[in-house]
Order: sequence, then structure tokens, then C-alpha cells
Amino acid sequence: MSDSVALVGNGVVGGRIAQRMPLVVNDVSIIEIDTRRNVHDMYNCELAILAHPGPHVELAHDLVGRGISVVSVSDELDDVRAMLDLDDVARLSGASLVVGAGMSPGLTGLLARYLADQMATCDEIHIASHGTAGPSCARQHHRALAGRAVGLRYGEWIRPQSGSGRELCWFPEPVGAYDCYHAEVPSAILLRQDFPSVSRLSARVSANRRDRLTARLPMLSRPHREGGVGAVRVEVRGSDVAGGRVTLILGIAELVGTAAAATATAFSEAALAGDLPDGVVRSGDSRLDTIALLRTIERLGVRLQEFTGVPSVRRIAA
Repeated sequence: MSDSVALVGNGVVGGRIAQRMPLVVNDVSIIEIDTRRNVHDMYNCELAILAHPGPHVELAHDLVGRGISVVSVSDELDDVRAMLDLDDVARLSGASLVVGAGMSPGLTGLLARYLADQMATCDEIHIASHGTAGPSCARQHHRALAGRAVGLRYGEWIRPQSGSGRELCWFPEPVGAYDCYHAEVPSAILLRQDFPSVSRLSARVSANRRDRLTARLPMLSRPHREGGVGAVRVEVRGSDVAGGRVTLILGIAELVGTAAAATATAFSEAALAGDLPDGVVRSGDSRLDTIALLRTIERLGVRLQEFTGVPSVRRIAA
């Protein structure tokens, strides 16, 4: 009997998830749902993938309450915060709710867990991202530069103004270096729950001067159907078993829609296989088989690259 998956959203990310699901899940039946249609079409599915413009929390609450597992690619701060509160609902119904299953948050959490597991202690995680997928992703990027960012500094939460805190971040080639700034994104609150010993967390996005100056205005031009090559960079700092200071960096350079779709597809495969715990699941969760998820993402064409000071590509070790 085939697995039945409801896919909500037919944009850049949703379309690529539909293409990639059959590559990793045998005999899967994908029901593409227009958000304007009756949600009752989803009630007989084993899994729902929410890849439409947010908010996702209301639909996620309805679905997990009925015992249907959900994978959400939302990257809107308030939406993600609200979904984190659905842990009890999901546990009671025996469903999994993956919160933040796109490129960032999502892939970034997996990379942070992979790097942190190589250290004796981890006390800093810094995320930077560049690029957008489709038009709704571009609009969310625009809004994120107008709000208040969330970060952790020496164990205390901070709310710097979005568009501040300029830092030159080097991404894998061919993207290269971009100025990145604080933005209203949920990565820090997700990582904090999975890395409670970390004392410093930050999440930045790339932006140019026009992006920052016009962030509080309506978008001045229509977003492109899809952005160019995007990137993420995850920097983890800590110590090794001898007490020496260690900094590890992993990243990708890929179309944002492709990276987000690969991550959501990997989590969807794990959900259908019964490999996810009940309740809210974050990508940095230590209960996950991080290696297996990253291998699936690589199989779907996303190349992971490690910063070593010399050109190289890092594959997930067997």
C-alpha cells in the first residue's frame, strides 16, 4: 500500500518537493493541495508537508491533533514560536511536527548538530544565509529586515534591530563574500532548545544597502520567480577533548528552493519511515539520525562544503 502525502503549496519549494519525493520514497502518492481548497482532502494522509506562504500554525494544529504528522518549511519567527507550543498536542495524538525544515532553519540545524557532535563542548553557533527561493520567500526576507532579531549573548537573550550588526561572511563558491546583518528569523530560538549549553547564538542574512533602507516600505519591485544561487554558512565554536579551542565551518552553495526542498524531503522520508519522535521535532534535535538525514540531502543533489583554508568538499563519512 502506498504512502499518502499531502503537499500544500505549489511554488518553487513545493514543486521541487513533488519532484524529489519519489526519488527517496517508493510507491508514494502525493496529493497536491491548493490552500484555498477544503482541508478535508488532507485528513486521510499519513503526512502533510506545508510549503505554502505562512502562517502554518493553524493548519499544523488541526493536522497533528488528528494524528497526521507535519513537516513545515516556515521561517517566520512568530509562526515558528507558535508551532513550538504544539508539542503536547502532537505527543498526545502520536504525531511528529517538524518545525523549520527548509534551508534556514532546517539544513542549518542539521549542520550545527553534525559539527557540535565532533567537539567535546560547544558554546557558540553562528548562522548566515544568502538568497531566496520564490516570491513569497523574497517577501519574507524583506519583512525580516524590518523587525527585531533574536540572538543570545553570554547566555542572555538580545533583540537587536534588524539590519544592524554588519558582518562580512564568506560563503562557499561560487557565492563568495557578502555583508550579512541581524534579521528577524527563528534560527536562534530553535537552536537554543537543542544546544542548552551554548552561550552565544546569532543568525544573519545577506542584504545590500537598498534592502536595508527600504525594509520598512512595501517592496519596490516585483520579486523574481526564483532567486539565483543562495548559500548558508554554519560556524560552530567550542573545545576539543584536550581543552583546545576549535572552530568548525560547514556550508552549501545551491539554489535556495533546491536546498529547502531536499531538506523537507529528507524529513518527510524519515517521518514516513517512523524514524522521528512524537511531538515537536527541530532539525538540531540530538534524537535524530543527523547523518542519515544529511546523506539523503546529499543524494538529492545538495553538496556540503567544509571550510578548511584550501579548496575541498566534505562528504558525510560512513
